[in-house]
This record gives sequence, structure tokens and C-alpha cells, in this order.
Amino acid sequence: MAAAALLSPALFVVLLMLGAPLALLLRFSLDRYDPTELMIETLTGANYLRFFADPFYVGVLRTTLGVAVAATALCLLFGLPIAYRLARMTSRWKTACMLAIVLPLFVGSTVRMVGWLILFAHGGMIDGALRRLTGGGLELMYTPFAVISGIVSINLPFVILTLQSTIETIDPRLEEAAESLGAPPGRGFWRVVWPLTLPGTATAGILCFILAMNAYATPYLLGGPRFQMMAPLLYWEFSTNNNWPFAAALGLILMATTLILTACSSLLIPRRYRVA
Repeated sequence: MAAAALLSPALFVVLLMLGAPLALLLRFSLDRYDPTELMIETLTGANYLRFFADPFYVGVLRTTLGVAVAATALCLLFGLPIAYRLARMTSRWKTACMLAIVLPLFVGSTVRMVGWLILFAHGGMIDGALRRLTGGGLELMYTPFAVISGIVSINLPFVILTLQSTIETIDPRLEEAAESLGAPPGRGFWRVVWPLTLPGTATAGILCFILAMNAYATPYLLGGPRFQMMAPLLYWEFSTNNNWPFAAALGLILMATTLILTACSSLLIPRRYRVA
């Protein structure tokens, strides 16, 4: 009872600051759009029916899911070896390596995307270098590759830091014991360390997936107008088309999809490895 009493104020604030806007968003999503009055108060599911009945909007959701899954897989693939090396590093360069990973977080995502624009643009560094070497360029801008690369560059530090903190809690003597029993380093990692990192890996993957699903600046700048994802589409409907009910429905669909997939991801971890 004492713990519940102490948590009550924080719970009330969370419900007020999170629950009230979501309830208002749900109410707006059930209104009807009118070009002159913007919103007409009613109770209709036309906005949701419009989304799921139109192949364009379903395709945008499918593209968003594909980009988020690809970015999450790449972040885990690149982040796990780096996190493991950092966790087991004992030299004086560990602080410098940690600083190099954390430093990009001090720069806004939009500023970093401008750097990718310079790198990927027509006549940019990559395209210009290839033209000088081979005589033919490489169009990278406004492609899924550019968008996924930008999202990976933003989310990778979060994944590395999450995995590194998880691996540091694993006793290195477990690997030494596996090696003393004849297991090669690679097999010892996959049979001993990897199962113990699954809860942290799931946390890092969920964090990366949520950030990728809701990415706005990266697909807007690197994907261009022809590469549509949910967040830029939502902003377009709200700010340009002034279709606030449909924008509210898009926001709830995006949030519900993210939450459902995040909840289902826990089923991928064997029960014996879950944190109680």
C-alpha cells in the first residue's frame, strides 16, 4: 500500500499527460473532414476505412514496416560486435571509444541528415568519386538505401549503448569456463554469452524499431516526395491538406501498429531468458 501511495502522483501525471491527448486524438479521428469547416463533429469510422481500403496508404504502412525491420536488423548486426568489444575492453582507450559513440547524439538528426545529403547527392562525394574513377555515377538519393542508412546512423548509438550495458553484466569467467571445457571463442559466445544477452538485445531492438517506425526527418530529406513513410505522410495530411481527422487516424494506426509489434516481439525470446 505504501508503494502504491508513492506511485499514485506519478501515475496520475502520466495518465493525464499521455492518456488525455490520446483520447482527444481518438475523438478527432472519428470526426468527418470538410474542406471549409475542417472538422465536423460526428462518430464515423470513415477515416480508418479510407486508410485500409486504399492500396496507397497500405503500401505506405508496408514500406514503413520494411524500413523499420531492415534498420533494426542492421543496427543489431553492426551494434552487437561493437558493444561486445566495448564491454570487454580494459584499455585506457575505452573512454575515448565511448565518447566517439555518444558524441553523434549531441548533434540533431536533421543536421546529420544534411551530412548524408552531401554524401549521397548527385555530384556529391560518392557520386563524384565514382564518376572520376569509372566514368559513371551512382544515384543514391531518394532511395530506400539512403533512408535505411540514415536511420541506422541515428539509431546505432542507442543500440550499442544498450547492448554494451547488458554484456557488461555478464561475468567474463563464464566465457573462460567455456573455453577451458574446449569450446572455441566463437562457439562459447553463441552458446553462453548470446543467450544471456537476449533480454538486452530485445530491448535494443524494440527501441530501434520504435524510433525507425516514427522517423520523420530522415525519410523526408533522404527519401524525397516519392518515398513515402507514415510520419511524413501524417504531417502532410495535417499541415498541407488540413485533414485533421484523417491525420489523427494515421497517428493512431501508426502507434497501434508499433505497440502491437513491440508486444509480439517478446514472444521471440525463450521464456527462460526473459527478465522477471
